[in-house]
Amino acid sequence: MESNAIIYIKNMVCRRCIIIVTQIFQKHGTEPLDVQLGKVTLSKPISKKELEPIQQELENCGFEVIDDKRTRIIEQIRTAVIQYVHYNDAPEKKNLSDYISSQCKREYSLLSKLFAETNGITIEKYYIAQKIERVKELLIYGELSISEIADKLHYSSSAHLSTQFRSVTGLSPTQFKQLKNPQLKPLDEV
Repeated sequence: MESNAIIYIKNMVCRRCIIIVTQIFQKHGTEPLDVQLGKVTLSKPISKKELEPIQQELENCGFEVIDDKRTRIIEQIRTAVIQYVHYNDAPEKKNLSDYISSQCKREYSLLSKLFAETNGITIEKYYIAQKIERVKELLIYGELSISEIADKLHYSSSAHLSTQFRSVTGLSPTQFKQLKNPQLKPLDEV
C-alpha cells in the first residue's frame, strides 16, 4: 500500500458499495477516515498482513484492491463518470472533461488517451453508455416523463435523448418502457 494510506478499490459503483467496504474495514479493526467510490483513505498505512483478510473479504463481495497505477487511473475515470451520471443531481453540471480532470487530478487529454488505449472505447462512449443505463433506470421507475428525464440528465431536448437511446439500445424510450421485463446492467458491467 502507498505511504499516504490510500487504498484504491475496483467495482465500487454505488452508495451501498461505500457502506459495505466501510463495514469490511471496520470488521477487521481498521477505521477508515473516508470512503468514496473507488477509494478508501486510512489514518495510517496498514501492513500487507493486515490487508490480506480485508482484501479477501472485498473480493468475496465483488471488489478488488488495485495495485497497478494505470489500472488505478482507469478506475478513477470510471468512478468519476459513474458519479457524474448517477449521483450528481446539480441543476447545472460541470463539463464532463473538466469534472474528470478535477476528480483524477490529471490532464483530460492524457486520461482520454489512456482510457481509450486500455478499454477500446472513448470516455465519451463510456459516458453515453452510463447515461443510457441511467435513462433505463428512470424509465423503469416510471416516476418521470421522457421530457423530465431529458432535463434531469441535461440533454438538449427529449428528441436528443430519444435519438441517443435508440442508437444505443435499438429501441425508443417508449418501446423500452413497454417491455414486459426490462433489464438493467450492473454499473460495473456497463
